[in-house]
Amino acid sequence: MATVGDSNLTLGDWTKRLDPNGRTDKIVEIMNETNEILDDMVFMEGNLPTGHRTTIRTGLPTAYWRMLNQGVPNAKARTKQITDAAGMLEIYSEVDKDLADLNGNTSSFRVSEDRAFIEGMSQQMATAAIYGNTETDPEQIMGLAPRYDDTSAENADNLVSGAGVSGQTDCTSIWLVCWGEDAAFGFFPKGSKAGLTMSDKGQQTLQDSDGNQYEGYRTHYKWDTGICVRDWRYVVRIHSVDTSTLVKDAASGADLVDLMTQAVEIPPMLKGKCAFYCNKTIKSMLRRQIVNTSNVHLSLDQVAGKKVMTFDGIPVRRCDAIVNTETSLL
Repeated sequence: MATVGDSNLTLGDWTKRLDPNGRTDKIVEIMNETNEILDDMVFMEGNLPTGHRTTIRTGLPTAYWRMLNQGVPNAKARTKQITDAAGMLEIYSEVDKDLADLNGNTSSFRVSEDRAFIEGMSQQMATAAIYGNTETDPEQIMGLAPRYDDTSAENADNLVSGAGVSGQTDCTSIWLVCWGEDAAFGFFPKGSKAGLTMSDKGQQTLQDSDGNQYEGYRTHYKWDTGICVRDWRYVVRIHSVDTSTLVKDAASGADLVDLMTQAVEIPPMLKGKCAFYCNKTIKSMLRRQIVNTSNVHLSLDQVAGKKVMTFDGIPVRRCDAIVNTETSLL
């Protein structure tokens, strides 16, 4: 049984959110993360109510050299279908009406709550986009890592080793993803709405942990989505990067510039919206290595008044969902 304060705001929680003038204070969101992968991901409407089905070519027909008065056998192309399921990420926010109405700050108080719920869902979605695995957690979405975790699989050519030690558990990955209709994209179920939706249910009769009723406000947050990698050749994973051996002059540890150079050459071409994704540990190290004049591929470009790191013209984006505790694939 849930206890008061676990999932519902208390008066103590409320008082911690007031400034000296009794108004809802602006909360410093120290729990926020930067997950730019969600900003870049191209979204399309799925072709199924529960996901998206893709047909891919798996084999080409074989032609034959023919001699006069001699026939050739029939041939055909081969295809297979892959279905990616959509995941349903949902949560409700409930707050006592009298608590929210104190000092007439109802709207600002609820907006403050909305920010926290939206940030929390965004972090969960970013994590699922990288590590979600429907084979172990069927209610989630299939992320990128489970698709690129086998060095003997068909897509092993798109795995670039960072040369970590076998079985090591303090590794991370760098991803090169080309987003587009014929490469990789996010989708929302057929006939549904794209992105995170928030529905204000208004005043509702709620129940406490003992089943007793009280009046409160309820908000419903919902995000139905999935990821389709239509052509696996347009996603590259630099895996098994040992973060403990990285140094700013690249004198030891993984040669990040060389690894990223290899990754750029793997897709048949760079099409759609392409970007590198790494966590703050890697991005910080790359930025420090920019001062090394030999790293001609790395640069800080000015875009819309902001400095944007690029590698060979490809944006390097920060994704805090990528952890430093991956196990090496070696």
